[in-house]
Amino acid sequence: MALVNQSQTNDGRAHALTPAANETGGEVRTEEMLLNVGPQHPSTHGVFRLVVKISGETILDADPVIGYLHRGTEKLAEGLQYTQIIPYTDRLDYLAAMLNNYALCHTVEEAMGLEIPERAEYLRIIVMELNRIASHLLFVGAYLLDLGAMSPFLYVFQERERIVQMFNEICGARLTYNYMRVGGVKWDAPQGWLEEVRAFIPFMRERLKMYDELISGNEIFLNRVRGIGKFDTETALAWGMSGINLRSTGFEWDLRKKKPYSIYDRFEFDVPVGQNGDCFDRYYLHLLEMEQSLRIVEQALDQIPSSGPVLGKVPKLIRVPAGEHYAGIEGARGELGFYIVSDGKDKPYRMKIRKPSFVNLQILPDLLRGQNIANLIAILGAVDIVLGEVDA
Repeated sequence: MALVNQSQTNDGRAHALTPAANETGGEVRTEEMLLNVGPQHPSTHGVFRLVVKISGETILDADPVIGYLHRGTEKLAEGLQYTQIIPYTDRLDYLAAMLNNYALCHTVEEAMGLEIPERAEYLRIIVMELNRIASHLLFVGAYLLDLGAMSPFLYVFQERERIVQMFNEICGARLTYNYMRVGGVKWDAPQGWLEEVRAFIPFMRERLKMYDELISGNEIFLNRVRGIGKFDTETALAWGMSGINLRSTGFEWDLRKKKPYSIYDRFEFDVPVGQNGDCFDRYYLHLLEMEQSLRIVEQALDQIPSSGPVLGKVPKLIRVPAGEHYAGIEGARGELGFYIVSDGKDKPYRMKIRKPSFVNLQILPDLLRGQNIANLIAILGAVDIVLGEVDA
């Protein structure tokens, strides 16, 4: 039996040189090595580093290194009035900033027992579901680009651009919106805006069919994602996962249905679930969820009052009652919640954000162990993280 030698890598760690037989019957030794994936530039998925231990092409272990985008949002909130915190939430999941805005406002409103005007509730639903679609579109395009397909990335930006332009018209910004307010929204939709949204719905439905035909049956794509990065419901729940990552295992859990907030209980829509918990299911659920978001937006357009206030009766100085308050919503990547500890003043004594990207990321080392290095990007991309939310 051959001895196992030791070799020192650049970081000073000792790694085994393991013998293996070659075709001629001799011995070939493979050395374990550390591979740095990243840190990447912010214009990709965010600044993220993954230290991967590999033997040959097999991943032995993986260590995510986060914190490059840490801004201390929770600590900063302790010195800000509640309305002043709203722009900071834009910088969490910056691909779904409307949902971040709403999650904070919703928690404060629940704590204070505020009533929200009807028209404001519908406007909130419309912009949140449009933002969910825009976020899912970028996932589809970026994921395919990660796997080597450029065309879908170029296509999805056409639809996303229409949504972003509509957001620019209603709130004056394309990415960080600061549109929600405690008690409603900043201002009403401009004239003709709702009609523009209605015209977008049939166009988007046709595009979804095109994406399904272009991508979902592609043999090269299927070979990269089907059966890769699998986990079951028990594992997902043990890691605290939510959103599409949890639903891909077949577990139907969506806070819009299970714990309805705002006026979601007024709409008919389905909660798509997967079967295998693999990368393909996580990709495909993004397509299915966009169709359900279109259904919600269409119903909201039919039901929205033609006029009315968009901001309720809110004190000029907002004070959350003393105590502990938590409210969660179904964000674009899972349960997004704000936990506020209040001493009755106009600023939170302590604030903790439940960031779905941060929670979902924790399973990554388990998913990667034993995988071929070629599957790394496919698995990481399907978890669908945004580093602004991971690091906060």
